[in-house]
Amino acid sequence: MESQTIPQRELRNNVAEVLRRAEAGTEFTITVRGRPVARLGPAGGAHQRSRDVDRDTFRSILASSPVDERYAADLAALRAEEEPTGDPWDRP
Repeated sequence: MESQTIPQRELRNNVAEVLRRAEAGTEFTITVRGRPVARLGPAGGAHQRSRDVDRDTFRSILASSPVDERYAADLAALRAEEEPTGDPWDRP
């Protein structure tokens, strides 16, 4: 969800546009003289932003996300060039 900070004057002058964008999912922080005083966002629970994601959900998101093949090749090349480092806690 997009988040934006706007002054009270912009809300007053463009209330219809701000409300359309809020309905579409944008969350606004309204300021007065640069001080945040209110938040405006979509109504209802369907558009609520999730702050925490459980491990299984995160893994499924990563598993379903495509990997850029060039990036994967670059990572493999970098790993091949790395010198192995020993365990810093392993003392001879």
